[in-house]
Amino acid sequence: MKHLIWTFLFGSFALPALCDTVVATRNIRTNSIITETDLKLVATETPGGFDTVEDIVGQEARAVIYAGRPVMVKDIGPPALIERNQIVALLYKAGGLSIYAEGRSLSRAGLGDRVRIMNLSSRSTVSGTVQQDGSVLVSSSIQHTN
Repeated sequence: MKHLIWTFLFGSFALPALCDTVVATRNIRTNSIITETDLKLVATETPGGFDTVEDIVGQEARAVIYAGRPVMVKDIGPPALIERNQIVALLYKAGGLSIYAEGRSLSRAGLGDRVRIMNLSSRSTVSGTVQQDGSVLVSSSIQHTN
């Protein structure tokens, strides 16, 4: 009978399962590459946070992450391939046309990030997407119609 009461009282009530959240073990400065020793899991759920360390290791801190605080999605990104004022290769492709030029980066950027570049020949500013090799693909925003 005692077992039946115990099952009735506690068996039918499921306790909420807590998810793990990744928190910083030390202060992580902006532009630092995050390593496994910088992180730990705690049993709590944080919206906008990470639940596995593997998702964060190797990423770059885009903002200061304080010790004991959750690592948020907006606080990290891919490591920078381009530094501010770095000379980079610009590639413009439209149809069968390809134009190569050199430009100076106006900010830091990582793979897939949009970055503004000053074309060294024309002194005009263009925007493009950082490629795997560190070059910048500039796409035309003008649509031609016939």
